[in-house]
Amino acid sequence: MRPRLPSKAGLLALLLAAVPLTAVPGAAQQPDQPQPSNRRQLEADARDAAQPLPAASAPLELAEVLAASRFHAPQVLEALARVRGAESRVLTTEGAFDTLFSANAEARPTGFYDGAEAGFRLSQPLATNGGSVYGGYDISRGSFSSSQSGNNTAQLGRLTVGTMFALLRDRDIDERRFNRAIATGDVVLADNDRLLVAIGVQARAITAYNNWVIAGQRVAVFKGLLQLALDRQAGFKRQVTEGLRPAILLTENEQNILRRQTLVVQAEQALQVAAVSLSLFWRDSDGNPIVPGPERLPRRLGDPLPLADDVMAALENRPDLKVVDVRIAQARTRLQLDRNNFLPRLDVKAEVNQYVGDAGTAGRPFTGTASMVGLNLSVPLQQRLARGRLGQTRAELDGFQQRRRFIEDQIRIEISGLSIAARQSRRLLGIAIDEQDRALTMAGAERRRFQEGASDFFVVNLREEAAADAQVRRLDAAFRQIVAHADLAAATADVKALGLDGS
Repeated sequence: MRPRLPSKAGLLALLLAAVPLTAVPGAAQQPDQPQPSNRRQLEADARDAAQPLPAASAPLELAEVLAASRFHAPQVLEALARVRGAESRVLTTEGAFDTLFSANAEARPTGFYDGAEAGFRLSQPLATNGGSVYGGYDISRGSFSSSQSGNNTAQLGRLTVGTMFALLRDRDIDERRFNRAIATGDVVLADNDRLLVAIGVQARAITAYNNWVIAGQRVAVFKGLLQLALDRQAGFKRQVTEGLRPAILLTENEQNILRRQTLVVQAEQALQVAAVSLSLFWRDSDGNPIVPGPERLPRRLGDPLPLADDVMAALENRPDLKVVDVRIAQARTRLQLDRNNFLPRLDVKAEVNQYVGDAGTAGRPFTGTASMVGLNLSVPLQQRLARGRLGQTRAELDGFQQRRRFIEDQIRIEISGLSIAARQSRRLLGIAIDEQDRALTMAGAERRRFQEGASDFFVVNLREEAAADAQVRRLDAAFRQIVAHADLAAATADVKALGLDGS
């Protein structure tokens, strides 16, 4: 009978039994411990990371940021430039009512008629009835053809005063007054657009500022957490030296130090990013961005913007709603002009000529005082152009009215939602504060129990990190409340709360 061979598992067991224990790597050896030089470097780096933020001798206040963004933000300056452009367009339309001076001189050195004349005239358009007034002086010598007999004057010339105005078409409105009304409305549009831009900039500035402040407080929370581990490490060293605790406890706490140091570095990175974002709104007098350093961090978070007692009462303050109102007013002005085009033109003209001096070469007919009154009537037989424009303007007006209705409903829903968010953010902040207080109490109690030997190191770390998390959640809840209040102030166009009062 053939002998039975051992299995693979049996061969492996015999081989291990034949090998001396000291030949197995890591057997009968103490776990690797950090070298003293590495441990000293680790603690030095951690102590540097745990250094508190520099004390703020002159903390950066929110009012400074809002003042800088209000006057120096490029978006606001761009909107102001559009306002100036609209104001210049108004001045352009006013040019249609400028006083006009004209002069003429004419002579005929050859030919059958040898008449020569010279004169000037001032004309002033009227802004009320589509007409104008004019006056002037003429003087002539020699003879004129029958078609030019009106050029004859007395020896010392002729003074002329006259007026012309509309009785039907162009009496209440004409192209000149229409253009001026539209340009004036464009100024209001540009100013409301500027206010809308400024409100958005200020709301974002509030968010960026408080994000920077909270980022600094997160750094402080994690630095405090790291400092607890560093303080505990010093006590562990003495206890290990005295043989009261195992050396592995130092390594375990070093692991906590490294993890908490990582949190500090990540928080400091977030603080630097927040400072760069804030520089979009905090600028110097030349408009250049300023990146605030940690030495400008305030030590406490500011209060959220106050809420209006009746947020819905501020509905009419919304610039976008005012923009639609101006568009409706402009459409109604255009509708008035379109209806004006249906009217027949009936103009009246009156003129008085005063001949000065004795009769000239044309004789007595051109002496003394002459007056003239006349009417001019024109009626368009087809009104297709006027009807087409009128229908187009009516459709445009209906569209603006529906747009206003939608925007008003949208604003009401937006304000209602933001009001709910603002109220709930206060409740959530209160819950977060209560949670933070209890977590800090539990962490402090667990540390005392650990010092008395009644708790475990693992549980102490859990309590401390849970307390740090609760502090961060409280900061996040405070930030959400500030953002909710800022958004509601922007939605209600609360210019005082946003630092835009008097703008």
